[in-house]
Amino acid sequence: MAAGQIGERLGLASATLSFHLNQLRHANLVTFRREGRSLIYTAAYATMNDLLAYLTENCCLGDAAACGLAHATGSRRAEAG
Repeated sequence: MAAGQIGERLGLASATLSFHLNQLRHANLVTFRREGRSLIYTAAYATMNDLLAYLTENCCLGDAAACGLAHATGSRRAEAG
């Protein structure tokens, strides 16, 4: 999605959006490509899933339901078992 569209949907000022998108990019949670003058951002779902799995294991004591993530980590737990 183009950065401008993201900002419009979230109601964020360009500088605020740019800051947050850069932080997400540095964390490898989004990628971007340039199309003309626009930057098109894409979520890095594999990295996001890995982050959720890590947080569930280390912050929710392995209980996904405690963090409201039962549906997000169920398949990963089956892979590990």
